[in-house]
Amino acid sequence: MTFLLGLTGSIGMGKSTTSEMFRAAGVPVHDADQAVHDLYAGAAAPQIEAAFPGTTANGGVDRARLSAAVLGRPEALAKLEAIVHPLVRAEEQAFLARARKSGATVAVLDVPLLLETGGEGRCDAVVVVTAPVEVQRKRVLGRPGMTEEKLAAILARQMPDAEKRHRAHFLVDTSRGLVAAERQVRSILNAVAGRFGRAERAG
Repeated sequence: MTFLLGLTGSIGMGKSTTSEMFRAAGVPVHDADQAVHDLYAGAAAPQIEAAFPGTTANGGVDRARLSAAVLGRPEALAKLEAIVHPLVRAEEQAFLARARKSGATVAVLDVPLLLETGGEGRCDAVVVVTAPVEVQRKRVLGRPGMTEEKLAAILARQMPDAEKRHRAHFLVDTSRGLVAAERQVRSILNAVAGRFGRAERAG
């Protein structure tokens, strides 16, 4: 049995860093954003070009052109998601099959909009990466090309952090430094291992 953790968190909370901590602990991680990136570079490109002519180049999706084609157009975004989401789910299923075959006791699905899309239903527990709002804003606004307007638009698509924390089984607060975050990741893995131990004793 593989215990499936859903890892999520709003922009600037430190989710990618936390994801790497799980990997460093030997836990297989499926990165939904990376899966989309890979699909844009290959398998999804022909379907996206058919739906949005002129948005690909050299066999891959031109993200700037695609963004311009769907920006502010909910129906276009829905069309894009109808193409991409099933492909990402197929990649996810293949990842889980590999994790189970390898005997992994824990695997992580790293999904930015896990709770917004109802993805927690396919996980055994949810880990939310969090930080105080002032830390989040400082991190995000320090990124190249980021503006207050862009940040507001991104946050509008994301569930408020307080709601995510309320729905989490585990929290990782990244505002206290890397060492503290690593301790929290190890604590989560120990808690999951403890559940397996209880299940084995009960069996």
